[in-house]
Amino acid sequence: MTIKNLLRIGFGVIFTLTALISILSVLNLKKIAEDDKAILRDNYESLIFVKNINEALDLPDIPNDVQQEIIQQNIINENNNITEPHEQEYADSLFANFIGFKKYSYDPLKKAVYRARMKAAVYHISTVNLKAIYQRNAKANIDANNAMLNMSILGAVSLLITILFLYRFPNYISQPINRFINAFSEISRKNYEVNIHFPDNSEFQSLGRSFNEMVTKLRDYEDGNLQSIKFEQLRVETLVQNVTDAIIGFDEQERIIFANPMAIKLLAVTEEQIKGKHLREIAQWNEVISKLIHSENAIYDLKLELDGEQTYFTREFFEIHLPANKNGQSKIGHFVLLKNITRFYHLDEAKTNFIATISHELKTPIGSIKMSTALLQNDRYGAITEFQKELIDNIEEDSDRLLKITSELLDMGQVQTGKLLLNFTATDPISIVNYAQKSVRLLAEQKDIAWKIDCSQDLPQVWADPDKTAWVLINLLTNAIKYSPNKSTVELAVAKTAEYVLEFSVRDHGEGIKENYLSRLFERYFKVPGDESRISGTGLGLAIAKDFITAQNGEIGVKSKINEGSRFYFTLPVHPY
Repeated sequence: MTIKNLLRIGFGVIFTLTALISILSVLNLKKIAEDDKAILRDNYESLIFVKNINEALDLPDIPNDVQQEIIQQNIINENNNITEPHEQEYADSLFANFIGFKKYSYDPLKKAVYRARMKAAVYHISTVNLKAIYQRNAKANIDANNAMLNMSILGAVSLLITILFLYRFPNYISQPINRFINAFSEISRKNYEVNIHFPDNSEFQSLGRSFNEMVTKLRDYEDGNLQSIKFEQLRVETLVQNVTDAIIGFDEQERIIFANPMAIKLLAVTEEQIKGKHLREIAQWNEVISKLIHSENAIYDLKLELDGEQTYFTREFFEIHLPANKNGQSKIGHFVLLKNITRFYHLDEAKTNFIATISHELKTPIGSIKMSTALLQNDRYGAITEFQKELIDNIEEDSDRLLKITSELLDMGQVQTGKLLLNFTATDPISIVNYAQKSVRLLAEQKDIAWKIDCSQDLPQVWADPDKTAWVLINLLTNAIKYSPNKSTVELAVAKTAEYVLEFSVRDHGEGIKENYLSRLFERYFKVPGDESRISGTGLGLAIAKDFITAQNGEIGVKSKINEGSRFYFTLPVHPY
């Protein structure tokens, strides 16, 4: 039998029994209610009528007209409510005696006789109705018991059928489902030989047929793609094994799952020593792994020993993700790529040494040129024409520009080679400000620049290299003057921004700098586009200034808006004593 027909029969029987129980319940309740209504309507009202008559007859005095009216009205009501056998004759007797009672009301003896007869008639009417109430109540009880018995039997039958249905039907459904569950378990274990068959009259037949077709296609897919998967795996393994860079792979628990030959050589271990081991466990005895875990999410350079030589590597960290599941957890591991950049280090070092050497060698001839121009301008060696003076001024200007460039290149070379020497001393901020302001005074006078200096005399001393700090401040003031319009103001301020920090700031009122260029201002050789033609410079000044300030445990930054000018600032620590 199909599930559809089984459900129809089962629920149909349960519905029929439930409907039958409901109908019988309604009919029996209606019958019991009608019996109770008849008792209340007929017998109970008759008892009320005779009770009223009996109370009036029991009065010690002769009933007055009002009482007689009550007795007469209740006799009329009783005559209109005759429901039991012999009740009519007792009601007639009551009425006849009441007429005699009223007729001989002046004769006490006859009135007493009629009163006694009326009470007897009232008694008989009460007895008849009480007996009827008892009989009807007994009948109602029998009907109620029968109704309860019938409904109990039907309820028991319905409950039995329901229990039988609930017991058998889930098994009818669960057995095929369990077969599918077992079949899927076999498929998860790569067993594609499983098949499911059901009887022809079962709904599961088509589902089983579809399942068998799916298993067949999975088996074909597995067989067809196994070779290609193995080929891809072999290709990836070959690539990883033969790449010249070191690669180390980790799972989500940070256990090492693979390391190519270059990584094994760099770590100076065997693959068996590290495979399956936790990263921090290996870091306790391996120096290279220990260096790797200090900054896991950064890209930085490592200095390691390889084949007895100092070798430089850049470390790159890559996470491995699967498509995110419903819990949002998709990371299954990561791997580290160590790229050998020793060649680039050597090239960079050679470039830096070359720049430093050339810059140093250029300072001597530039100094000779400046000395020669000074001698040419000396009247002791003869007078010069205006044209010759103009040429000499151009030579001096170009010599100053070349001297500044060579100085910046030398400073940059010192920073890059790590040979930057700092002479830390306790220095008054006002002395640095005065020195820097005097150094750029002539440049400011050429553009009629006004000064606004805010530097209190009672500021604490800073712990810094005064020469390098003055160089940075001069560079910022020079830039502020260059980019300020004529007859404008340059603001120089020194203030305490924290308990142990002083801030030096230079503000101009020039055109300002676009926001997308602010983050690159302190890069080497960077110049704001559009300024190259009208403002001379190498693009090294701010980069060197940043290196000088950072080396003194300070910070440097800029804030600028178009048409509102720029504000460059740097901080230095206060002298601790």
